[in-house]
Amino acid sequence: MSVLKIGKKTFELDKRTIITGILNVTPDSFSDGGKYLSVDKAVKHAVSMEKQGADIIDIGGESTRPSAKAITLDEEMRRVIPVIEELIRKTNVPISIDTYKSELAEKALDAGACMVNDVTALQGDKRLVNIVAEYEVPICLMHMKGNPRNMQVNPTYDDIMEEICSFLKERAELAMFYDVKKENIIVDPGIGFGKRTGRGAEDNCKILHRLSELKTLGFPVLVGASRKTFIGNVCGGKESLPATERLEGSLAAACLAVYNGANIIRVHDVKETRRCLDLVDCVVR
Repeated sequence: MSVLKIGKKTFELDKRTIITGILNVTPDSFSDGGKYLSVDKAVKHAVSMEKQGADIIDIGGESTRPSAKAITLDEEMRRVIPVIEELIRKTNVPISIDTYKSELAEKALDAGACMVNDVTALQGDKRLVNIVAEYEVPICLMHMKGNPRNMQVNPTYDDIMEEICSFLKERAELAMFYDVKKENIIVDPGIGFGKRTGRGAEDNCKILHRLSELKTLGFPVLVGASRKTFIGNVCGGKESLPATERLEGSLAAACLAVYNGANIIRVHDVKETRRCLDLVDCVVR
């Protein structure tokens, strides 16, 4: 039986898909930017996601949408640390901090977070691997072509899944070299991060189709396709659907991901996803 321990919770991966609820305390995230900037609104939304079935709350203070601008460490801390401190008192689900910055990760872990979600796979801040090893918490390593500011500038691949698997294998091995335990590593193919979409090139759909190849690395797989641009492109016909109209496509992507081996699904729409995946889990687990 495969298990993943996050904080005080132990998840049996063979029995149930883990749902991570997205909590962006940012003014410029592509889907919900500006909605949860105050501590009260952020905490209320997180509590609501917990009631709807979220197993983890992933808090991010810096947008990683295409062309997003970087913010200062002080600003990111101002946005996320008070929210974490409140959530520790008001929720029972593990809190994940979505950052590549070691100093912020350390502050968040001290405040009560118990997982790190790093879109740079330990490339953005060389000290982060030491923090993760010291605190003995899970880390999600994600594949991204470039960085949020340039990742969608003409990304190209010869074999997309071969490149993703090779990259994540190398990053996981680096993490373990620095004493991060194997059981604390999660991998993410990076749906929407430096992937082609539109004009007949749908890298994200290829990833979902071939996701089982990522399982050969031996780590739990997280997929975050919720409301991404490719869903709007594929489901919108001649005109891409806006983020607010991508629920059905997001649910389809989540179901396909789990069917092909994903263990964790990161989403905006927790209630709807939980209902879909309860049925998928009944079939595949």
